[in-house]
Amino acid sequence: MSAVATGATPPQAAAGPGPGAPGETDGNKMKRNLLILAGIWIGGIVVLFVIFGSGGRNNAYQPQNEFKLDNWISLGIFSVNKAVLYLFLAAIATCATMIYVANRMQARPNKVQTAVEVLYQLMRDNITGSNLDERMAKRWFPFIGTLFLFIMFSNLVGYIPLPTNTEHKIDILGLHIPSFSLYAATANLSIPLVLALMVFLSYTFEGIRAKGPIGYLKGLVPGGVTGPMAVFIFGLEVLSNVMRLMSLSIRLFANILAGHLIILFMAGALAVILGVSALAWFTIPFGIALFAFEVGLVAALQAFIFATLTAIYLGGAVAEDH
Repeated sequence: MSAVATGATPPQAAAGPGPGAPGETDGNKMKRNLLILAGIWIGGIVVLFVIFGSGGRNNAYQPQNEFKLDNWISLGIFSVNKAVLYLFLAAIATCATMIYVANRMQARPNKVQTAVEVLYQLMRDNITGSNLDERMAKRWFPFIGTLFLFIMFSNLVGYIPLPTNTEHKIDILGLHIPSFSLYAATANLSIPLVLALMVFLSYTFEGIRAKGPIGYLKGLVPGGVTGPMAVFIFGLEVLSNVMRLMSLSIRLFANILAGHLIILFMAGALAVILGVSALAWFTIPFGIALFAFEVGLVAALQAFIFATLTAIYLGGAVAEDH
């Protein structure tokens, strides 16, 4: 008698779904994979600690030396070091990328062109257009857009590991090759400071051109304020303009430097300093997450802030009211 007639359950139907069966949902697969990864992560920590234990604190290793600038070619003030290398790499990446895209513009844009057009609209409408009038926006958009792109590419290039660490070298077939490290031109204070000086000179020039030297200086004091109070406020405004140099340069420098240092610590520097090998296995997932966060958000965000403040300062320099 057939299984249907007797009411018996067929063997195949009685068995539950296998690992790859249609009954297993994507959510269950993800949970299973996450549990496996978590098990490997925790197990690796335990195994490494049992095998290697703790070697004690390592005072010889100084992670801040990753950002020390050793002259490769000594030419006085024109000496070449890794900051100069990253500066040229950022400039080449900025020019080459934009020229490449500009020469391949299509009526039906591909994904790369679409991304560049979105970036262009961000620079033109959100950064420049929202802070400057139409005449000023046309004049200063190339400058502001170049600042934004150069800082963004400089930050992004800084997250590419390159053999620039001359303190710790690798011996390959008798050749002492610098080890790979992360660095960025904007992680050197001199580069953001020069960019901030360019911004300062630009909006000061624009303010003097629009109002004249005396009119620009008078514009630093609100209308109706006279006497000693006017002198006091004038001094505050002069100090405020000087502080803009510090805010622009230090904000960019500190964020990029701090990001690189945290990634360095999470990628193994902390384990080397404390002498606990298992700690490197523990921190590496956090290092990967921080690396993705810095590349995906911080690099472009710092460029956006710098360019936006530049546009605000330019607009404020020619504004009629204080």
